Amino acid sequence: MARLHAACFTTPRPWTEAEFADLLSSPLCFALTEDGGLLLGRAVAGEAELLTIAVAQALRRNGLGRRLMQGFLDEAAARGADSAFLEVAASNLAAQALYHAMGFAEAGRRRGYYHSPAGGSEDALILVRSLTKPS
Repeated sequence: MARLHAACFTTPRPWTEAEFADLLSSPLCFALTEDGGLLLGRAVAGEAELLTIAVAQALRRNGLGRRLMQGFLDEAAARGADSAFLEVAASNLAAQALYHAMGFAEAGRRRGYYHSPAGGSEDALILVRSLTKPS
């Protein structure tokens, strides 16, 4: 997981093996994986958070990210979450397009949330989505 994450991220910085192990030691966290893709989520108190998603460069735009996201939504609902949220870099338009296609909408912005290795910062958009079916 750490190798794939490092191949996909510089900002935010990639997570270490120890960080993945620490997160996965919590019963609140869950991982979804396919060859070349991973997703970590957490569900607690009726709310789910997408912690990270990574898809190998060569496998992008082939539905893997969408399958992982659908798995996240399904697992979050199965764990009792009524809503889901995530943060995404303001410049990551490809990820934003996927999240919007999956029903997420912008709910806020965290100014200077992500820090680059060169010392710069970037805003994170907060996206949310209901997991309950309309009556």
